[in-house]
Amino acid sequence: MSLLPTPPPLQPRKLAAALLLFIAGPLAAQSPATHEHGFRDAEKWAQVFDDPARDAWQKPHDVIEALSLKPDAVVADIGAGTGYFAIRLASMLPRGRVYAIDVEPDMVRYLAERAQREGRKNLIAVAAKPDDPRLPDKIDLMLLVDVYHHIDAREQYLRRLRPALKPGGRIAIIDFRLDSPGGPPRQARIAPEQVKAELAKAGYTLYEEHSFLPRQYFLVFHAAE
Repeated sequence: MSLLPTPPPLQPRKLAAALLLFIAGPLAAQSPATHEHGFRDAEKWAQVFDDPARDAWQKPHDVIEALSLKPDAVVADIGAGTGYFAIRLASMLPRGRVYAIDVEPDMVRYLAERAQREGRKNLIAVAAKPDDPRLPDKIDLMLLVDVYHHIDAREQYLRRLRPALKPGGRIAIIDFRLDSPGGPPRQARIAPEQVKAELAKAGYTLYEEHSFLPRQYFLVFHAAE
């Protein structure tokens, strides 16, 4: 995926940071005012990702309620960052289990410490690989918030997710609309019609679509028969 003119060769540290753009990392699009590529300082990013002002447009509780999850649901928050959605899911699903998945080691450390600090025994931090979320269980719902536009080789990645879904399992994708006043650069965004087409190619069908988020589309898919 190339969003800008080809840059000079990256040094190893910069290359590692650039990989976060491609697969399920703690993505800067989670904050409308940032689009940086390095996320090693989790405590710093927590002030951005978990800013209470985000609630006004992200509407996290409305999102979770719209997903109609069973009390014992198993959820994978792919690209969990500092746990903005994961910690809420763990709170709202006390009999369930939430896997907070990220490729950035410092974010995984932060997630594990946050779960322990806040007493969320049903929240498990998982260190993912760039091309594999390393899901440790069968999943009822996979949630990708402001992550999809960063994934490279999306069809291949989505096909890899399918075997981890339980029968009737779903994938929810929330990302910034093309006309959103905040979010990533316009050239980095992906229209919802393209998301639907790519999911169809990967073997999914649209289950439902919500329109209550002011800046993002909210699409839910399940694996085609």
